[in-house]
Amino acid sequence: MKLFKAAAALCFCICPAVAAETVDIREWKVPYESSRPRDPYAESTSSVWFVGQRTGYLANLNTETGEIYKVDLKEGSGPHNLIVGSDGVVWYAGNRNALIGRFDPKTKEIEEIAMPDAAARDPHTLIFDEGEKNIWFTVQGGNFIGRLNIESRDVALIPSKTERSRPYGIKIAPDGSIWADLFGTNKLAHVDPETLELTEIELPRQEARPRRVEVTADGRVWYGDYAKGMLGVYNPKTKKFKEWAMPQGEGARPYGMATDGQGRIWMVATGVEPNVFTGFDPETEEFFSETNVPSGGGSIRHMHYYAPTGAVWFGADTNYVGRAIVDPPVTD
Repeated sequence: MKLFKAAAALCFCICPAVAAETVDIREWKVPYESSRPRDPYAESTSSVWFVGQRTGYLANLNTETGEIYKVDLKEGSGPHNLIVGSDGVVWYAGNRNALIGRFDPKTKEIEEIAMPDAAARDPHTLIFDEGEKNIWFTVQGGNFIGRLNIESRDVALIPSKTERSRPYGIKIAPDGSIWADLFGTNKLAHVDPETLELTEIELPRQEARPRRVEVTADGRVWYGDYAKGMLGVYNPKTKKFKEWAMPQGEGARPYGMATDGQGRIWMVATGVEPNVFTGFDPETEEFFSETNVPSGGGSIRHMHYYAPTGAVWFGADTNYVGRAIVDPPVTD
């Protein structure tokens, strides 16, 4: 096991007051009561897929008409997260029945890929690697990071080195390696995609609990400390950390995170009501934007940036799917 400690390399900053800049947020009410719609994934300018974690469905929102199309999953699925391939196929994490599901909107067929180890009981968050050859995923309670080969359907499971570490958020770095945060600890995890070797990196503060993670184009790894209301960054090249206090204070509970086309970090403070959509600029090292979530939010758990529309998509526990316009649309 490899473990890097960097407590001496921490720089802590208290940021000045946030600028008045806000973003345009629109929300669509989901008609399925108390279903916890979450983790929306835009596949086009008008088509957005999301899951209903509590009541067990996949759904598609047409942003032009407001129409929602629903696909019921078998009882007990507990879908937690989904991603959509360039071929339009939807992949979802069966959080309560130890599988990754595949839904083809053209054929309406569902395929279920079971975990090869019963201990991997709760697939959590999914991401594609470059070229969509593999899906990498976290298994929170089971304490794994996994890889599903899309062609062969083979699943490899990499155990976390720390007991009950709760692998949670996961992202691909520019070099193709995998970064995850270990929400049950004060650690990040790095996986070599070729050797599957897992390395742990310990955050400087013992009480920190990173819940989501982002990797910017320069390879730096950003995390929100849910326990203490901090935004942090780790530089793998220098092995140094830097952290900033959230504008909402220690009880901010930063949860959902995304990176926009300008490399800016967006996160949602879920410890306050209404939740606050918050922007941070790595270049100026300042928080520059705060916008209250119109529905209140409840808890915004995961976010997805869609470059063609300059939008960050999110699901809210208040039973809404939301869109925040943070960038100008990308045009050819």
